[in-house]
Amino acid sequence: MPIQKNKILRRIYKWRYKHISQKTFIYILSVAVGLLAGLAAVTLKNITYFIEASLEKGIIFSSNQLYFILPIVGLTLVYLYVKYIHKEKLKHAVSSILFSLSKNKGNIDVKQVYTQLIIAPLTVGFGGSVGLLGPAVATGAAISSNLGRLFHINSKTRSLLIACASAGAISSIFQSPIAAIIFAVEVFSLDLTMISMLPLLLASISGVLTSYFFMGNEVLFNFTITESFEIKDTLFYVLLGVGTAVASIYFTKMYFGIINLFKPLKSPKYRLLVGGLAIGIMLYMIPPLYGEGFVFINNLLIGDHIQALGKTPFDAYINNIWVVIALLFGITIFKAVAMTTTLAAGGAGGIFIPTMVMGSALGNVVAKIINNSGLGFSVSESNFTLIGMAGLIAGVQHAPLTAIFLIAEITGGYALFVPLMITASISYIITKNTVDYTIYTRELAESGDLLTHNKDHAVLTLMELDTVIETNFKIVHPEMTLGEMLHDSVAKSTRNIFPVVDVDHKFLGIILLDDIREFMFDTKLYATTKVETFTHMAPDHIYYGEDSMQTVMQKFQDSGAWNLPVVKDGKYMGFVSKSKLLTAYRRELIRFTK
Repeated sequence: MPIQKNKILRRIYKWRYKHISQKTFIYILSVAVGLLAGLAAVTLKNITYFIEASLEKGIIFSSNQLYFILPIVGLTLVYLYVKYIHKEKLKHAVSSILFSLSKNKGNIDVKQVYTQLIIAPLTVGFGGSVGLLGPAVATGAAISSNLGRLFHINSKTRSLLIACASAGAISSIFQSPIAAIIFAVEVFSLDLTMISMLPLLLASISGVLTSYFFMGNEVLFNFTITESFEIKDTLFYVLLGVGTAVASIYFTKMYFGIINLFKPLKSPKYRLLVGGLAIGIMLYMIPPLYGEGFVFINNLLIGDHIQALGKTPFDAYINNIWVVIALLFGITIFKAVAMTTTLAAGGAGGIFIPTMVMGSALGNVVAKIINNSGLGFSVSESNFTLIGMAGLIAGVQHAPLTAIFLIAEITGGYALFVPLMITASISYIITKNTVDYTIYTRELAESGDLLTHNKDHAVLTLMELDTVIETNFKIVHPEMTLGEMLHDSVAKSTRNIFPVVDVDHKFLGIILLDDIREFMFDTKLYATTKVETFTHMAPDHIYYGEDSMQTVMQKFQDSGAWNLPVVKDGKYMGFVSKSKLLTAYRRELIRFTK
């Protein structure tokens, strides 16, 4: 059977190379990737909605005490799947894609095609306070990566197809093709050229068509703008931008704070139990934290904050607008906590939609405070709800253009384009100057594995240290005599540098040919002078597995050396020469900019 399969594939390859140009084939693949990513997004949504509907019909869902049970049930199912079927540690969806682009040539394990389709609906359907966008993007990326491998697509084009998959998934979920393209450019640091623009456009279109085909005209936000932007509200939108910036910084810091809080809990069972109980308590106090939160956003947009808040322990005071404001502000605060707790406890999901929920609540709070301050001001609460979402997306994701165009598209027009620009840009500027990296990128940046729009940085990130390590150096030992070194190493070497190691291969230092040149012909010293006499430290060391290529390049610049030793756990591995490093850099730069 495998032989027959290989024969069929070879025939397809031959036919393709003969009849379809590379450019046309990429366009065809981008359409296919967009359709498949869109289908994955639709499947994720439908599975999740099915689980939620089944729970509503099968149990008395209005009883708040059940909120204690459901998250633990969902997280337990995810834990069992990961332990006995997946058998690998779960990684953040978008971060894992970024890592595969920078360090794995866009190769993603085929298991990721179906894993997110199983664990994300279990997490969200049972009350986990996370989103489905990240899992949808991860599933689409895995499909595109393996499709590219199947058709022998090179790593650069495979990376483009992964970006196409993300555009298709986002376009399908939000029915916003322009924002989907911009997301791929901003988050995946893709160069927006005509070569990449057309595949992204095709994937985005095919993704949204998939959504229309399976979901019809059903939209996430059934809202039409009735109040346009007024110049007198400009200052309030500036204030909202500052507020969403503060909330974005809080969101990011809270995420890493809670993740670190769970690290001492080594056993997944303890994390599941602690996290599940914590989520249950939060859902009991603030029911809108359940699941993704689109119903909550829609209720705020139509002005029904009572329905948005649902049944809470504070229903007796709900007629007081300041209690409503306090509860909505509580959602702003605790959405980040509930989301991170879900992920830290072992759940699977994304951060994009929780960001929108938090932003909608904050925007509505700001509008309500303005309208009820007694100062005679009046603003549109629905508009502030929308623009609050844009402010949080711009700040948390460091993606202001995505935020602007997403909100503009899902509202069906550009009537709020100016206030969107004001709030999103202010939020982004303040957050970016306070928090260098996003939740997606911080760990990758710290390890030197992050691709950016900076070409020099991107090229160095794509380079591998293994490709530039040279090992054709003759090793010497400290107890060797000068004569032994000259006979066994210098006479047989084509290099002018000699690493000194002990019996355990621990790196002790180096000897340059210049260090022994004046003693080479003094035969009296051959038997009496040891190698350790000439040994000295290298100008610097390259630490294998620790130093990024950016760090390696910086060490050459700071030390002025032409060769630096590579060590791992104190043991000698080889040398990197500046000339080979620069040659490899030029080669990668040419490949990157083709």
